[in-house]
Formats: sequence, structure tokens, C-alpha cells
Amino acid sequence: MSPIPINHTTRAVPAFGVFVAMMASTMSLHAMAIDAMLPALPLIGQEFGVTEENRLQWIITLFVLGTGAGQLVYGPLSDRFGRRPILLSGLALYITLSLVASLAPNLHLLLVARLAQGAAVAAGSVVSRSIVRDIYSGPTMARVMSTIFIVFLLVPIIAPSVGQLLLTVVSWRGIFGFLALYAACVAAWIALRLPETLPPERRHPLSLAHLVTAARFVVSEPTSILYTLAMTAMFGSLLAFVSTLPQIFTGAFHAPQLMAGAFAACAGTMAVASFANSRLVERLGMHVISHTALICFLLITASHALIAFTGHDTLIVFTVMQSLTMACFGLAVSNFGAIAMQPMGSIAGSAASLQGVISTIGGASVASLIGHQWSGSLLFLPLGALCCGLIAFACVLAAERMQLFRNQFMHGDVHTRS
Repeated sequence: MSPIPINHTTRAVPAFGVFVAMMASTMSLHAMAIDAMLPALPLIGQEFGVTEENRLQWIITLFVLGTGAGQLVYGPLSDRFGRRPILLSGLALYITLSLVASLAPNLHLLLVARLAQGAAVAAGSVVSRSIVRDIYSGPTMARVMSTIFIVFLLVPIIAPSVGQLLLTVVSWRGIFGFLALYAACVAAWIALRLPETLPPERRHPLSLAHLVTAARFVVSEPTSILYTLAMTAMFGSLLAFVSTLPQIFTGAFHAPQLMAGAFAACAGTMAVASFANSRLVERLGMHVISHTALICFLLITASHALIAFTGHDTLIVFTVMQSLTMACFGLAVSNFGAIAMQPMGSIAGSAASLQGVISTIGGASVASLIGHQWSGSLLFLPLGALCCGLIAFACVLAAERMQLFRNQFMHGDVHTRS
């Protein structure tokens, strides 16, 4: 079944495949800036004389925190001025800050640059989600987001290898130059091909009253806030995995050269799961798939925690269990995001910002709490993921009033607010 646009723009939206690739490339700037840096973390620590390994996690965590803070700005701006100018401005700022980060003389200034770089790249995350919501609704929107997620996940599969390859010819600073070049290509593509998707009659004034109204609706509408909190917990478990992976493969498995392959396997299972979701979501519904995936997430992380507790967590076992965990994560979170956005209607930009702030900053905080439990034992990671899954499960139960697997929005946009 082909997706059906629900809004019309002054120029034609690119064909489905081109549109998906464009939005995925834009969203992937965030993932590339995280995952391509993973092989470089030990080298950054050596150059700046960092003796406490856990401090290097802030190179990832502060970037994500910056992304969360930046999302608070770009959504309302895109609701007022349109999607294109805000998205292109954010990309230009990201390119500039990537180059600034490449020149950082010490760890403190690098961390400041990473925080600002994350704030800039937030434009790609929040405005892209708003553009998708401008054009699609309901299960079709979930299908589009799942398809975008498949392409998006190709980046984590290849990014660590790209970073490792770059390090054979340039220093870690050259990775930031590559990020700037990649963002410039994406920005040029958007400037040439993407029309404005928010017509003037649907724009909102940039006023405190509008922001307060939008914020009140986002945090008071049960589906929005509870599924956003569920995403927050799940995202925290993912970010903890990503930010501690270099330490795990260096300190626990003594095989840093195998990190990229293991990471690719985990991202690959998420891509497969998202592909399955894109094929099944319109038939089975967002709720059935995401609730089933969340229950499987709990079972897998509990099993992995037990394996780690008994001392049987080898490199192969770790990779297999994390791959299964990431597959469930992909099925759950891609649908959680669509469910949370479903009631937002014409405040999609502001809603995406507020939901993004909550899930990103909250997730980064959760990840920092989990990651700093690293002390050489692998138990901290699956146990932390299990706790995150239990929090997400409680939020989903509350949102659904203790009745899971119900597809309330199977037939379209039920709650559209002006």
C-alpha cells in the first residue's frame, strides 16, 4: 500500500524513496556524529592526557544533551517560519561547529564544542519529524518512520568503520572535518529538492502563549507524555550501550578491533526489525507491534543480566544478546514515536521539539547514570537496560489504562488540534 499525502504543498514533495532517503540522511547526521567518534575516544584521551576513562563518555553524552536542548528552539521556529529555512540554518550552524570542534586545543573546549554541535544538529531531528508529520498521518506515518529508520540505521552499521578508516589517514580531528563535509552534502540536497511542507495558513505566531499552550498539551495529553517517557527510558538504555562500548571491548573483552563488527551486528538487527515493522505496521498496528517488542525487550535483558551475573557473558554471547535487545528496541521505539506524535496535529513542530527535549535530555541523563556504573563487570549494561524497560512498560500500561495491544489509531488522525 502506497502512503497517501494528507497535505499539499506549493511544490511537489519528492518521490517516496527520495523523500525517505533525504529525511533519513538528515536524521543520520546525529548518529554519524556519535558513532564515527567511537573509535577515536581512546586517541582523544591519550592526546589530552585523560586518566579517568569514564570522562570520555561526556564526548557522547554532552553532544546528546545539546541535541535535546536545541530541539526546544527549532520546533517553535519551524512552526512560525516554515520547515526549510530553519532546517537549512541549523545545518549551516552544525557545519561551522564541526570545524570548530576539529580545532579544540583541550578536552574542556572540545566538550563545549560538542554541546553546541549537538544543539545545532537538533534541527535535523526535530524538523525532519515535523516534515513527516506535515505529510503523513496514523499507521502510514509509522510506516514512513520505520522506513526512514531502516536507512537511518545504515549509519550506525558503517559509521564506526568509517571512523576507524579515517583514523588510518587523519587524526581524530579529521573525523570532524568529515562530519562537516557530510552535512554540507545533505544541506545542498535539501536546498535543491525539498519544498516547504508547512503552508503559511498553518503557521503559528512565535509567542509565549503558543509555546505554553503547546507545552501544556504535550505534557497533559496522556498518549503524548507517557509514550514520550517510555521513549526516554528506552533511549537511555541505547545511549548507555553506545557510550560504553569502547570501554567494554577494550577493558572487558580486550578486543577493540572487533568493536565495529559487533556494533554493526547490533545495528543490523535493528534495521531488519524496522524493515519488518514497515511491512507489518499497517496490518497489525503500532500498538500490537510495539507492546510485543517491549515485552520481548524485558525478557531478553533479564536473561542477559542473569548470564552476566553468573559470569558467562563472553564476547559472542554479549553480541548476540545485545543484537536481540536492539531489535526489540527498534520495533518498540519507532512506533512509540509515531504514537506520541499522533495526537499533535497542527502543533507538530512544537510538539516534536518538546517530546524531543524530554526524550533526549532524559535519555542522556539515564545513560550517564548507567554508564558511570562501569567498573569492569558487564552486568551494569543489561541490568540498566532491564530497569529502563520496566520504566517504559509502566508508562505504556498507564497510557493504555492497563489494556495492551489495542490499536486506537488504526484508521487515521483522531486528535488533530489547531
